[in-house]
Amino acid sequence: MGKYELLKRDIKYKAHRVKVYEDTLVRPDGKKVYYDFVENRNGSGVLLVDKDENLLFVKQYRNSINAYDIEIPAGCAEDFDDNSIEDKNKTVDDYKQEDYLNPDNSFYKCAIREAQEETGLIPRKLHFVNYIIAAAGLFSERTAVYIGMDLEEGSINRDEDEFIEIIKLSPEAAMDYISKGMINDSKTIIAVQAYMLLRDEKNIN
Repeated sequence: MGKYELLKRDIKYKAHRVKVYEDTLVRPDGKKVYYDFVENRNGSGVLLVDKDENLLFVKQYRNSINAYDIEIPAGCAEDFDDNSIEDKNKTVDDYKQEDYLNPDNSFYKCAIREAQEETGLIPRKLHFVNYIIAAAGLFSERTAVYIGMDLEEGSINRDEDEFIEIIKLSPEAAMDYISKGMINDSKTIIAVQAYMLLRDEKNIN
């Protein structure tokens, strides 16, 4: 289809977590175009499944929607040094599936940390689903989505600004929440639907 060329990226605004840029590109037909680009940190989210096949979620306030949201535990993966990838110039798009399942990988470590910090449970088995792009037309942010099983007791260690309620649902109830719009976070919907698909195909236990 032809190649776009990025000519420059000018920063327009820097906030607490994000940076907003204006990109100048040249289209394959030679025309110059301008796009907004929002840089945000990458992260991981993990759907926890207990021994009774209940799915665990966290309910917390989100200022972006001015409401409480039901989500899988998630957080920023870039707090870690990623020692599993020799080439530090690799991007998340260069990773192979086995990279995400390496215990030294920053996304893997983030999933374990967030599970324990937000729920007090540690998954001893992780299944990598995929990574999602928050908004492909605007954001750089990628979130690796995992399913966590074989849960062990750990200790809750939430951030000072986190007021969290743990929600436990059967897989069927979680799907009902999704269909009724009671769960609308994208990474959470993907994780639940992936779990249902893998469970029905008996590819996860």
